[in-house]
Amino acid sequence: MSQQLMTGKKILVVGIANDKSIAYGCARKLREQGAEIAVTYLNEKAERFVRPLADELEASIVLPLDVTVPGQMAAVFAEIEKEWGSLDGLIHSLAFCPLEDLHAPISQCSREGFLQAMDVSCYSFIEMAAFARPLMKEGGSMISFSYLGSALATGDYNIMGCAKAALEASTRYLARDLGPDHIRVNTISPGTIPTRAAGGIKDFDAMLEYNKQKAVDHQLPTIEEVGGAALYYLSDLSRGVTGTVHYVDHGVCIVG
Repeated sequence: MSQQLMTGKKILVVGIANDKSIAYGCARKLREQGAEIAVTYLNEKAERFVRPLADELEASIVLPLDVTVPGQMAAVFAEIEKEWGSLDGLIHSLAFCPLEDLHAPISQCSREGFLQAMDVSCYSFIEMAAFARPLMKEGGSMISFSYLGSALATGDYNIMGCAKAALEASTRYLARDLGPDHIRVNTISPGTIPTRAAGGIKDFDAMLEYNKQKAVDHQLPTIEEVGGAALYYLSDLSRGVTGTVHYVDHGVCIVG
C-alpha cells in the first residue's frame, strides 16, 4: 500500500463548529490521508459540539480560540510548539459580521460592524500567519476560505463581500511575503453550502436554489469536495502553487 499523502504532516484546523462545517470536511479528508490534527473551538458553548469531532479526528491538540480575545491565539501556537515543535499547515475557516450590518445595505453598515467583519474574517488570518511562520521550519501551507461575493455583488452578501475581497488580497501579499520561507498561501472559494455560518445570510435558501440553477451541472458543492481541494493545497501535490483563489462551486463563477 502506498504512503498516504499527509503522513507525518501536522495541521492546525481553525473554524470547526459542527459536522456540517467546511473546516470539518477538510480536517476529515486530511486525517484520512494520515495528517495529525490540532483543532480549536470558539468557546465553552461550542466545545460540546466540537469535542466529539476532535475525538473522531484523533486530534492530539484541542484548544479554545476566539480570535477577538487577546492572548488566545498566542496560547494555541505556544501549545503547538510545546507538543509538536513544528507545523506543516493551517486551515483558517473563520468569518463574522453582526447580523444587523450583514443584512443592511452596505451604505448603512456601521463602522463597528465593518471593523468586526475585517478583524475576524481577514486580519485574523494575517495574525495567524505571523504566529505560524516560525513553526513552519521546513516550509508549509496555509489556506483560508472566501466566496464569489468578493468579486461580484451577489445576493445579500454586502459587507462580507468587502471582507472576503480583503482576505483574497491578503492571500496574495502573504504568499509573496512568506514565499522565501517556502510557505505557500492560498484561498479556496466554495459555492453556497448550508453551514451554520451561512444560515445568517438573508434569504440563504433562495441563494442555494439560485446557485444550483447557475451551476453548470446543477449541483451544489459539498464539504467533502472542498476537503479534496484542501488536501491538494496542504499536500505536496501543490508545492508549486501559491497566491491563488481556487473555486469549488460547480462552475458558478464562470457563468456570470
